Amino acid sequence: MTLPETIPLLGFGWDDLLFMTLAAIMVGSAILVVTMRDIIRCGLAMIIAFAALAGLYVLAGAPVVAATQVLVYIGAISVLVLFAIMLTQTKAAPRALVFQTQVFPAAIASAVLAILIAVVVASTDWPVSGARIWTNTVELANRLFNGFVLPFEVVSVLLLAAVIGGVFLAKREKGGDD
Repeated sequence: MTLPETIPLLGFGWDDLLFMTLAAIMVGSAILVVTMRDIIRCGLAMIIAFAALAGLYVLAGAPVVAATQVLVYIGAISVLVLFAIMLTQTKAAPRALVFQTQVFPAAIASAVLAILIAVVVASTDWPVSGARIWTNTVELANRLFNGFVLPFEVVSVLLLAAVIGGVFLAKREKGGDD
């Protein structure tokens, strides 16, 4: 049994439904990142937002960018942030968060930005073609791992040194020799 091209009651395609679902997950988890008090849960919500963004990249026809999103942001940065938080602070946030005192200016700035984005989107002449552009993964891999092997390895060694330094600073005992 094959699925129909459009959803029967809604009238739009399955890829549109997937896009709206991923976008809602991303926006919802991003809101949770800035509103929750438990910083560990904020980090986990950030990982969910990054994963939904990777799904949106796949829908846009950029699987290499999606894989990079998963490897770099979810696999490295989010985990590094969570480890740094767990090693250095308590899990609970303070009673009165700093950004809660700036609610009205932030709401005005957000409304102005939303209106600006709506005007730009409405005035843009979007192409009618629904074709997606797929990247050539083999060519990208050849360029990255043939022409840029040395910079790639230098960055990996620098990241390793940063992680080791962070763990060393977090585990250093108070009152010891510097």
